[in-house]
Amino acid sequence: MKKTMKKLASLLFVSLLAGAITLGAYKLFVEEESQQIVTKTQESPYIPNYIPATYNAAASAGIDFTEAAERTLNGVVHVKNVQTFMQPRNMMEYLRGGGESGRGIVGAGSGVIISGDGYIVTNNHVIDGASEVQVTLNDNRDYMAKIVGRDEKADIALLKVDSEDELPYIPFGDSDATKVGEWVLAVGNPFNLTSTVTAGIISAKARDIDERDRNYQSFIQTDAAINPGNSGGALVNIHGELVGINTAITSQTGSYVGYAFAVPSNNTRKIVEDIMQFGSVQKGILGVRGGDVNPILAEEEGINTLEGFYVAGVEDESGAQKAGLQSGDVIKQIDNIKITKFADLSGYISSKRPDDVVQVSVLRNDKLMTLPVKLVKTNTYDIKRLGIQVKTASKKELKSNNADNGVVITQPLTREMARFKGLIGRVISEMNDEKIYSVEDVKRIMDNQSIDEPISIVFLDENGERNRFIFD
Repeated sequence: MKKTMKKLASLLFVSLLAGAITLGAYKLFVEEESQQIVTKTQESPYIPNYIPATYNAAASAGIDFTEAAERTLNGVVHVKNVQTFMQPRNMMEYLRGGGESGRGIVGAGSGVIISGDGYIVTNNHVIDGASEVQVTLNDNRDYMAKIVGRDEKADIALLKVDSEDELPYIPFGDSDATKVGEWVLAVGNPFNLTSTVTAGIISAKARDIDERDRNYQSFIQTDAAINPGNSGGALVNIHGELVGINTAITSQTGSYVGYAFAVPSNNTRKIVEDIMQFGSVQKGILGVRGGDVNPILAEEEGINTLEGFYVAGVEDESGAQKAGLQSGDVIKQIDNIKITKFADLSGYISSKRPDDVVQVSVLRNDKLMTLPVKLVKTNTYDIKRLGIQVKTASKKELKSNNADNGVVITQPLTREMARFKGLIGRVISEMNDEKIYSVEDVKRIMDNQSIDEPISIVFLDENGERNRFIFD
């Protein structure tokens, strides 16, 4: 009996020992390995959304944003678009366009004070259609602003407020001197939150964000966070100098996802100075037609470069023609600005005025030469109701079209008009039964034209035959 009890005790001890060893081995090898796998997964999560960069690199490099922020916060204002409207009380008033009048804020954005005497720059779309413009400073002072002038194509507007005290302002910087990778701050009022500063870098320059837009804008691209309400605000460098006016974002949601764009300060400054000095924007042109160099074009034309602007044609009586530019030339540089695409060219020329002389470096027969070109005043006008752009016809263009007077269609402004083949180069000789001789005549007629009145146009075909069209 004793022997039997001893055997059972021995078996029980061995069983407990084996169980302890098994449990210990599991804890040591299996469970610990599982914990390591979980920890590794947590350290490397997959995040599909855009995450703004941290600025540890800037801090470690000794870059301090606080000084630039302090210099610029008070120079950025809140701009409010106030419009009047009619509130019909019944169906009869609605059909007659009547009712009680009211007024309210229909939109808001930002603006940048550029001088101590109260001149403010903002985006044209921020104040478009406003009957009144209200401006609120960072210290909560309110002003009524006057719209001094605007450039719809560049989306820039100039405002003026009257103040007894000198206002804090942000000085202009040189946007041409900015570099990709340079730190910048975006200052504005996103979502009606006043005095907001975000930081980022310049991601690209001379960016054309809409290839269908024939205005060929040239933007600074940044990854500094810009949201609705930032429009018209300041893009500044670390010295607190204005290098751009924040204008647009590219986003499927309408909010910031890593891409934002600003009108370069050099272009903005030129627009502002033109409005203040001349009352309107003075635009100079080279007088060339063409497009970006690409591999297909380079192979077809035997061009030994893949960057630049290819000159397909030269305008009659233009500065380019007088300077000796020819079809087949590739523009590689203007002054000290490298030209890799048309946005580089259009962006720089937009900062110049008529009669300015620029040094144009072109590649011709594999040889680089520099030609001084005097810019001429643009003589184009956009007939938005018709979706076309016209210019004053030269004597050569009138002769080739068997015309005595008229303007020439230079390009369509809409995709609908772009479908009409042979539209470019046609002469319009009459509008509303009146002979026209220049774009000034066209502008005068359109300014006096009511939006609900039809427009009568006389086109001349390639044989000089008159063709009348009426647009409702």
